[in-house]
Amino acid sequence: MVALAASVVLAPLAVQAESLGDALASAYKNSGLLEQNRANLRATDEGVAQALANLRPSIGYSASTGYNSATKAWSEQLAFNASMTLYTFGRNKIALDIAKETVLATRASLVNVEQQVLSDAISAYMNVREQQSLVSLRESAVRLATQNLRASQDRFEVGEVTRTVVSQFEAQLASARAQLSVAQGGLASARESYKNIIGHYPVSLSQPPSVRLPASSADAAVNIARQNHPALKALQHRVAATDLGVEVAERGQLPTLGADASVSIDGDGDSTSSIGLGLSGPIYQGGAIASAIREAVAQRDAARAELLTTARDVEEAVRANWAMLSVVSASEQASQALVKAQRVAYDGVREEADLGASTTLDVLDAEQDLLDAQVSAIQATIARESQAYAVLQSMGLLTVEHLKLDVPVYDPAAYYNAVKDGPTRYVSPEGEKLDRVLEALGRK
Repeated sequence: MVALAASVVLAPLAVQAESLGDALASAYKNSGLLEQNRANLRATDEGVAQALANLRPSIGYSASTGYNSATKAWSEQLAFNASMTLYTFGRNKIALDIAKETVLATRASLVNVEQQVLSDAISAYMNVREQQSLVSLRESAVRLATQNLRASQDRFEVGEVTRTVVSQFEAQLASARAQLSVAQGGLASARESYKNIIGHYPVSLSQPPSVRLPASSADAAVNIARQNHPALKALQHRVAATDLGVEVAERGQLPTLGADASVSIDGDGDSTSSIGLGLSGPIYQGGAIASAIREAVAQRDAARAELLTTARDVEEAVRANWAMLSVVSASEQASQALVKAQRVAYDGVREEADLGASTTLDVLDAEQDLLDAQVSAIQATIARESQAYAVLQSMGLLTVEHLKLDVPVYDPAAYYNAVKDGPTRYVSPEGEKLDRVLEALGRK
């Protein structure tokens, strides 16, 4: 009988292997989810321009013509009008501040989406590596089972073993082939998931570098998460927006001062003009204003409660992932030690079988135990590598910037800077710069 193949922890690497950094950069460039949320951010940016428009004058025109049956003549009129809200007791200015806070919240949410995209890419990358390693291991098991069967058949022909022994090796080969089919199916599924997330099929994947965590303890990691996690930043800005929303609702009881000016020209060229100030405000609206205030207060309270809950969830995630990293690291070491022990046990049982002290079934059991240990070692290694990135994500640091990926980084402020002053142009020089950024990212 032939000794079982050595432990396969990682698939053999090609000369031009794709690194995890390459895969993450590709996922970043090809993510439809990121494109969707970038578009949502650009739509939110427009809220600032629209809020700013309420602080500016509005100019319009009207033209009319009609026939008078009494004079049997046509008459024409052209009118221009302008209006501007002069004073709202700060409501329009606060509305602009709310729009800005909403933009900042949406930017932070975009970073959270970026974390999820990169996390999915890491999972896809690690899953393919795991499945490739399992397929390689199962193929080695099939080759070994085939060699064992041939050896047993040769020994049966010369009368050294019984037909029962040959049947046992036939069963071993059938089981190995079945396990190989399952592994190949898992690899095919992992490859499709990889293509969906990364943008292309994997060919040869390299072992990722070790992750250096910017914290030496769970408490330090929690402190970093409190300062950096995008989910918390998004909610902090949403709380600020709801605080301002209460102010707007409370000032809804105050009047509005506006100015109007108009010029009209009739068909004969005669013109008339007017200018005036107007003050308007509510007296009684059936309780609508009081209801709006109560609604704004409730929304503020809900946002604050959500922030508190999310902060607790973030801390829990950091501590849980930090603890799990220690668990999977210990599991990897134990699994590697188990492989060594099972290999020694297998070699011993095989030698005993050659001397007649162990049965063929004992050898097959030892082979299976060694194979199971090798599978566990592969899974433990992948779990440890993946868990380090899970810790980064829970800290809010699983981003292109922190990982220093070689890819043009999307600038969320580019479009905002192009529209924040409410330009009337559809395409601005800043917008053209944004187009070039998108083209650099591979997205027109």
